[in-house]
Order: sequence, then C-alpha cells, then structure tokens
Amino acid sequence: MKCLVTGGAGFIGSNIAFALEEENKDEVSVLDNFSSGHFKNLIGLKGRVLAADMTENSWWEKVGPVDAVLHHAAITDTTVTDQKKMLEHNVEGFKNILAFALKCGAKKIIYASSAGVYGNGPCPMHEDQELLPENIYAFSKAEMDKTAVEFAQAHKDFKIVGLRYFNVYGPREYYKNKAASMVYQLYLQMKDGKRPRIFKYGEQMRDFVYVKDVVRANLSAMDADRSCIVNIASGKPENFNKVIDCLNSSMKLDLAPEYFDNPYGFYQNKTHSDLRKAKEHLHYRPEWDIEKGIEDYVKILESENKIHNSKFIIQNS
Repeated sequence: MKCLVTGGAGFIGSNIAFALEEENKDEVSVLDNFSSGHFKNLIGLKGRVLAADMTENSWWEKVGPVDAVLHHAAITDTTVTDQKKMLEHNVEGFKNILAFALKCGAKKIIYASSAGVYGNGPCPMHEDQELLPENIYAFSKAEMDKTAVEFAQAHKDFKIVGLRYFNVYGPREYYKNKAASMVYQLYLQMKDGKRPRIFKYGEQMRDFVYVKDVVRANLSAMDADRSCIVNIASGKPENFNKVIDCLNSSMKLDLAPEYFDNPYGFYQNKTHSDLRKAKEHLHYRPEWDIEKGIEDYVKILESENKIHNSKFIIQNS
C-alpha cells in the first residue's frame, strides 16, 4: 500500500511515517513545507520526502497515485491569532488534500482534528455535543470536521476518518518548541534542576495521550468500517500535579511545583474524552496511562541525551 503523510516532518506525522514503514512495510511519501517540521525527525526514513506546501498542487504529480492519505499538516500553534492565515492554511489546505485524494484515487483519508473544538464544554466530551471553539485554531479544526462530513456524504466510496486528539505527548516533539506538550516542557525544567512551574494550584485536568497510542489509532483508522470522527485520548484525565509526580518518579527527583497565576482569559480547565465511538469504529483501546507513558518517554529522552553527550565528548576530545 502506498501512503502519503502530510506534515510528516512534524511531531505526530513523523511517528506515523516510521510506524507505517516499520509495522506494515508500506511505501511512504512525506509532504512537509518545513515551516515547523524538521528534517531530523525523518532521519532513517526510507520513503520519499517532498518539500512543498499542502495549499499548492505543484506536488501532485510528484507524489503520484497513493492508496491512503494521513493528513497532519497544519498550523498547530494555538497562540497564532491571524484568522485569515489559520483558515487558509488549515481549512483550504485540507480541501486541497481532499481534491488530491479524488484525483489520485486515495480511498482512505485519515486527518488530525482536535479536542480544542469542545472548548470548555461538558465532560466527558463526546463527538455529538455542541462544539465551542475558543480560539481560531480550534475553529479551523471544527471547520475541517464539517468539510470532512460533507466530503463523506458526497463520496460514499471513500473512507474519511477524523481523529480528535486530546493532549498528545511523546518522542519527536522537540522541534515544536513552545508548542510542545506540558509533559515535555516540565521535563526540561526539571532536567535543568528547576522547580516545575504550573498554574495555581496544579488541579487543572487534561486527558493526556501518549503518541504511541495516537500512532496505533491512525493505523487502526486505515481499516475503519465507515467514515467517522472520533476522539483519541487515554480516557483518564489527570492533573498537572500528577504529571510532576510521574516525572519526579521517572527522573528520580523530588522537585516541588512552583505555582503562579494563570495569565490567560480563556483556558480549558478540564479535558476528558468519551472513547465509545473510537472503540466502536476503530477498536481503539489506549495502552498507555500517564504513569507508563511518562516512564517510557523519560527513558527515550534520557537515551537521546546520552547519545548527544557522547557525540559532544568525541567532537571536543
């Protein structure tokens, strides 16, 4: 099977590209404009890498026919306030990807949506509740979902699956910089010997999901029984104090949190996913709770640190 991963040099996209190669031996092409993705996320990938923007069509012939598109290209920085830029890139770009799928015959389309569409809606959050996006990023994802529903209704022979990611963390998010997960940002603070800083009093809750579960959800979506939009999360919300406890345990530290006032007018106090539709349509069962996920992630980060440090010693010896 030939697959195209858009945004494949990014955090989630690169994890998916490698999984497609390693687990399914698929022929993978990656499309990325490298505005936020990084080539180092793709070192070791056997498939083709194309530097192009999803909003254009100059790359269509270079990619050629594919069987499936896994669409993860987007502006994901929630601090971007340029509404026109966000909608042009995320929504119109998505429409261009759907047009490509029609032309090249890709009957399977999996795309990244977001739990941001729920805003501060009631928990547990389910796919049929009212959407209350509070920023332009979340609004763009809600518009993508509407576009997907319209596309599925018009093209019954296609399977299009939207995955509403909750709070994803894990390997290859280094190049997201300030947009990286709180798990990673807190790890960096603690690795530097600093007390981890969180909003008062660390009781805000998130449905954290390890990227390895997100990858499995994408692979399962390839075999979905129908077009659908589903939540992807752990289904078990945890607060930030718990995250710090897990990091302390995995890093063998004992750093107390430093609390400070939340400066934001809008802030999701809790995210909690209802996973019934994901279980029904994708047979999705999260394997990583916050304890196991952070423990695994820290091992990977520490291993990477050892490699970087050894290279530094060799280069400076």
